[in-house]
Amino acid sequence: MPAMRFIMNAGRSTKQGRQINVGKDTADYEELVTTLIMHPDDMAELGASTGTAVRVRSESGEGRFVCKEHGGKDGKVPRGMIFIAYGPPTCRLMGQTTDGTGMPLSKGWEVEVEAIGEST
Repeated sequence: MPAMRFIMNAGRSTKQGRQINVGKDTADYEELVTTLIMHPDDMAELGASTGTAVRVRSESGEGRFVCKEHGGKDGKVPRGMIFIAYGPPTCRLMGQTTDGTGMPLSKGWEVEVEAIGEST
């Protein structure tokens, strides 16, 4: 399947807030920051299902993530948009310009997503 373009929003999740007490060197944290939440119709069009590895590219870099269908405690993501919790993989996608805020833009990025692996 060819790559598709999406609007990406990164942010903190409730689970990520609780995880800070456990630390960032755990498998749970790694799973949290490498999971991409996507609308099920977009996943089908991309040729992906829950567990499929995907590559996300921005103007600044790229990262590898695992797809997960939106819903339940993960919230809902509209068609054409993806959500990923902040972490080292999303930092690779961010630009270096902060416009004086101290943090690069993290909402509304235009990214390219392509399925690169089988479902796990």
